[in-house]
Amino acid sequence: MSPRRNQPHKPAHGRDDDEREPGGGFQDTESWQGEEWIVRQVAGGPKHYRCPGCDQEIPPGTGHVVAWREYGGVDDRRHWHRACWNARDRRTSRVQRSRNAPRH
Repeated sequence: MSPRRNQPHKPAHGRDDDEREPGGGFQDTESWQGEEWIVRQVAGGPKHYRCPGCDQEIPPGTGHVVAWREYGGVDDRRHWHRACWNARDRRTSRVQRSRNAPRH
């Protein structure tokens, strides 16, 4: 039988347990458009979200990013595809839907 480890394991990505959020993701602060944004990586939720970067749906269970202004409230949170969040500076400010796109 192997001896029991009494020391905690090192957290992934060198982060402390204090940075880990109850929703299962890590939370960071990033600067964008002259403001501070809270950015949380999430593993996926139980419902559909619409990405403001590409205006496409994020299906349930898909990992993505939740971002909001530092002094914003719960209603200001937006769910982004990870690639769309990383490319946010290269995208236009308003993505237009086609006529046949669903409005969620």
